[in-house]
Amino acid sequence: MKKLLKAQRGFTLIEMLIVLMIISILLLIAVPNMTKNTSVANEKGCDATIDLLQAQIGTYTVEEGKAPKSIEDLEGYASSTSCPDGSELKIVSGKVVRATE
Repeated sequence: MKKLLKAQRGFTLIEMLIVLMIISILLLIAVPNMTKNTSVANEKGCDATIDLLQAQIGTYTVEEGKAPKSIEDLEGYASSTSCPDGSELKIVSGKVVRATE
């Protein structure tokens, strides 16, 4: 009887396939949600960078006596002059906007 129980240890092929199917279904649900969260985080990070640079335009104007002509003028005043996702920013009519707008 002991030899019979020892021979039945482990998983069958059907059990392994069911487990793999369950894991793949969970991944199909989870992966799109994670990529969506990444894009939302990049969007909010870019908005925060724009707000910071907008405030730095005021500092630049007070210290230099003139408004900055380009985003490169603010490099000494702000730690970053681009969005966290790498998209470029520019100054248009005294406002910081994404270069794609």
